[in-house]
Amino acid sequence: MKTVRIIPRLDIKGPNLVKGIHLEGLRVLGRPADFAQYYYNQGADEIVFMDVVASLYERNGLQEIVKETAKSIFIPITVGGGIRTLQDITTMLKAGADKVSINTAAIKNPQFIKEASREFGSSTIVVAIEAIKDGDQYFAFTDNGREYTGVEVVEWAKKVEDLGAGEIILTSVDYEGTGKGFDQRLIQQVADGISIPLIVHGGAGSIEDVENLLFNGSTDAVCLASVLHYDAIKHLRSDMNDRAEGNIDFLLSGRSFMKFKPFNLVELKEHLHTNNIYCR
Repeated sequence: MKTVRIIPRLDIKGPNLVKGIHLEGLRVLGRPADFAQYYYNQGADEIVFMDVVASLYERNGLQEIVKETAKSIFIPITVGGGIRTLQDITTMLKAGADKVSINTAAIKNPQFIKEASREFGSSTIVVAIEAIKDGDQYFAFTDNGREYTGVEVVEWAKKVEDLGAGEIILTSVDYEGTGKGFDQRLIQQVADGISIPLIVHGGAGSIEDVENLLFNGSTDAVCLASVLHYDAIKHLRSDMNDRAEGNIDFLLSGRSFMKFKPFNLVELKEHLHTNNIYCR
């Protein structure tokens, strides 16, 4: 069985790590750099930073966060949200990112994928696909799952590969933040249509959900958020209370959600190895 990657995803709004359901209803959880360091120390294989308000401001605001993080963690960092030009990519790579994730710009101008891949190499270019089910089909959305594009997901994934992208991050917006498991039908359809690495995001509520996703071998990596963050909060809360900005009522409350069974990366990797699923 192939080796898989476990990738924490940190959604960022302003200076804060946030989390919601279906990519909406965001709650402040703390400082992104604190979580990134915590996950790095626990054995994360990569880190994904996503600016969830980049479309609103038409720019990515993560440059300083990436600079701070890159000083102390030494695993690949992917940055997404508001990446629209070759100069945007250059800026993020100079800040310390190893890869960039593009969505809106790729949908609006698919040739941007080819231009970026030629300029920076396919391994640097990740295309994010935010999928929502409509009847028996899945369609790609942009702007954090808010804007309908009319583009069918499987055909778009095939085109993304043909244009030179090195990886795809596939998010089920319907399942994201719910803790009810992954949309296996969506994942299998996309996996069957492409040969580049597929990173799956959206739906994990337990270690068993991750095990079930990875067991059949069609997924190259899993990108986790809520289920890791709600465990990390228990260890980081006292430090975060004084430094988080914005509405931190959820952070201060100490609440989580019953539908989640949070775990840490050490527990996850030990469980996967015991079940013959091998991580980097």
